[in-house]
Amino acid sequence: MKSSPYEQALQKLRKGIPDKRTGQWIQVGMDSGGIAAGAERLFRFFQKECERNGRNTPVGRAGSYGYAFIDPLVEVNAGKFPPVLYGMVDQKTAVRILTEHLNEGRLIDDHVVAGRDRGRALNGPVTAILVKDTSCEDGDKTKWFQSSIKDEIGGRDPNNPVQVVRALDMGIYHEGLVVQLLPSRVTYTNVLSRDIARMVKQSILGNEVIDDLLWNQPDKQVRIVLRRCGTIDPESLDDAIAHGAYEATARAITGQSPEDVIETVKASGLRGRGGAGFPTGLKWQLTREPKSDRKFVICNADEGDPGAFMDRSVLEGDPHAVLEGLILAGYAVGASKGYFYIRAEYPLAVKRVEMAIDQARRRGLLGKNILGSGWDFDAAIRLGAGAFVCGEETALIASIEGRRGSPQPRPPYPSVEGLWGKPTCINNVETLAAVPWIVANGGEAYARHGTGQSKGTKVFAVTGKVRNPQLVEVPLGTTVREIVYGICGGVQDDLLIKGVQTGGPSGGIIPEQHLDTPVTYENLVELGSIMGSGGMLVMNENDCMVDVAAFYLKFCVDESCGKCAPCRIGGYQMLQLILKISRGRGSPEDLDQIHRICHAMRTASLCGLGQTAPNPILSSLRFFQDEYVAFIEGGTSYARKRKQALAAGKSLKEAV
Repeated sequence: MKSSPYEQALQKLRKGIPDKRTGQWIQVGMDSGGIAAGAERLFRFFQKECERNGRNTPVGRAGSYGYAFIDPLVEVNAGKFPPVLYGMVDQKTAVRILTEHLNEGRLIDDHVVAGRDRGRALNGPVTAILVKDTSCEDGDKTKWFQSSIKDEIGGRDPNNPVQVVRALDMGIYHEGLVVQLLPSRVTYTNVLSRDIARMVKQSILGNEVIDDLLWNQPDKQVRIVLRRCGTIDPESLDDAIAHGAYEATARAITGQSPEDVIETVKASGLRGRGGAGFPTGLKWQLTREPKSDRKFVICNADEGDPGAFMDRSVLEGDPHAVLEGLILAGYAVGASKGYFYIRAEYPLAVKRVEMAIDQARRRGLLGKNILGSGWDFDAAIRLGAGAFVCGEETALIASIEGRRGSPQPRPPYPSVEGLWGKPTCINNVETLAAVPWIVANGGEAYARHGTGQSKGTKVFAVTGKVRNPQLVEVPLGTTVREIVYGICGGVQDDLLIKGVQTGGPSGGIIPEQHLDTPVTYENLVELGSIMGSGGMLVMNENDCMVDVAAFYLKFCVDESCGKCAPCRIGGYQMLQLILKISRGRGSPEDLDQIHRICHAMRTASLCGLGQTAPNPILSSLRFFQDEYVAFIEGGTSYARKRKQALAAGKSLKEAV
């Protein structure tokens, strides 16, 4: 029976590529954060040692695993267990990985990161037990529980080889003692000392699950954009193809019309993940409709929010996902050329995208007659010089054209008149990375995640005063509290949370009383914030909201292109008023003046930078006006005492 054009394209794509890796292997997390923590040194060490000892153990690289708080990370597969992820790996731990894990089949205490894909059935003998006390209310009892479980196993079966290991992180918090049984990854929570005997008897020796201890809640994260980050070697096209890359491209160009692809994206409900939330399918349709001899698609990778690293991590960890999204966007709108606009401060992302483009071109996925379809499309990179305003579409276009990167009045919109006056579709990194999954799995499958008008998943970089800063991907509709406490472990030093800033300099502050608000485009706007590109900054009780507002406003003032007076003058005037208040020299009339300036900037500024710069100020005034009043009523004495107390390490309450 003759195969379909799609199957023929897949066969051509996968020729000579194994479906998956087997046997022993080592993989080092080599994103920017991992490299800064020493991952490159570990990578060279493993390569050298495996070669010197004659090991047939491949040593590969991966992108971000998401766990920024425990870099550098190393994943090991040795057969006895499922692949095991180690965090905070130093030279000494690397030596132990080779000698103990690979040679002896033993895991290493205080470095194992428990898997998120938790099982519900024991499908074979238990080979290792991970333990972690996640309450720590009266001190960490992990070692005590580890010893107790060992003693119980030894008393019942002295020859049992199962290993009891202290885990570094279980991905579950505030649930007492957490236990995970390997290789099944069945996970128990709130295990008490009286439960140890029956756990050993029923689960470890009897191969039975204890239902009243079982953690059967699904993982809060759903990895669609990050589906291959931390899994594939980002510098290997073969590895990406072995894990599903370019299947959506083969499917689309061999059996679907551009209109079919657009309708699939429409059905998914995908909205622009750069912050504005414009429906992606509609943007593609608006770019396809105009008649033109040339059209363009652009990937906006000019990520500039303080503390944000979502787009960088995706480009470094799975550049082929973003490139494939760009190819599919080009096919849908009728473009023949695509551009990556990446800020030059991301050298590793630039390098890996360059490699992805070269590899795809050599494999026939870019250039002339892609996969024998008769369709031509190519891609190139343009570097941004770090101007925050170039994240705005018209400023970005001007920069690519070699002009000064400053916004232009709209209409006409880029979908009608964009790059070099031609119809142009601009999507950000995360939006494009989601597209191949949508085309391969269907729009309805993507729309099953999320809620209301906010469908799908969203990637957030959670930073600030949070216990475990990391990269997370959750369905839209997940609450801020679930992200901060359920995924990231809560606030540093067990202090009270004060608020969470979303949307970076253009966003607002969500106070503690609103943390149970589901994260959607509409809900965040109601609270005076925005989704933004996905930065999420956690602040504790010691953070001063007047200082926070001044910090973000200063950033916007510095980054303003100066083209329009409301932003150029209004931002500067407002910053002086806030600094005046923070020094104890303000008056009640200053607050009225700040509100008037905010209204003028929102109404009259040319682009999104000026229109949204007031958001942090307005939200801090809305929820924390008492702090502004304290500075005004307390005067310079209050400001001075507060500054001295905080410098001495006292809390904000002690300071005032």
